[in-house]
Amino acid sequence: MGALQSSPAPRDQADLAEKTGFSLEQIAVLHKRFKQLSHNEETLRREHFKAIPDLACNPIRSQIIQAFFDRRNFHQNDDGTVEEISFEEFLVVMSHFRPPSQHMSEEQRESVRKEKLRFLFNMHDTDNDGMITLEEYRHVVEELLSRSGALGKETAKSIADAAMLEVASISMGHMEPDEFYEGITFEHFLKLLGSFEIESKMSIRFLNMDASTLCA
Repeated sequence: MGALQSSPAPRDQADLAEKTGFSLEQIAVLHKRFKQLSHNEETLRREHFKAIPDLACNPIRSQIIQAFFDRRNFHQNDDGTVEEISFEEFLVVMSHFRPPSQHMSEEQRESVRKEKLRFLFNMHDTDNDGMITLEEYRHVVEELLSRSGALGKETAKSIADAAMLEVASISMGHMEPDEFYEGITFEHFLKLLGSFEIESKMSIRFLNMDASTLCA
């Protein structure tokens, strides 16, 4: 049986709020969910996520789970993976799904948008080589379009297929005869998804909380 967790001390909560942008009330809600997922243990492991029913049918289940254990997502300028995460690390990863505040400046909004896209890019750059394949990019587009609710799954898939072919034609059109296609870099990824309203599409419903309710 895991050790019973207590809520973070007030000073720790204030530090977490400053680090993640969540309010103290939101941190309390997320801490409660963390305890439920971890069965009151001090850390979360992959098996805790694998046991979530709503996540079982998600087509990118493995990427979502891996994202929580990827050091690149901890705001520590590190790479590699870990076997378990603390509540603070869980909260930092969750902050990538937090909608931007209405009081943000355009510069701050652009920074948040870039951070969200970096998180999404990392999720599909599984070997951490700084690139994703055309097929991985197609999957990203399909996921984003499907989440809009306005398009059916087949329509989203068709548009994603077209987007992948467009990227291939643009990228490969500038290649020299002795070059080969390596993949899409993050800088290219930013330009390709420039028209997507990423803020409202990045949410984690399997945690039983709508990201839109986590707005300051």
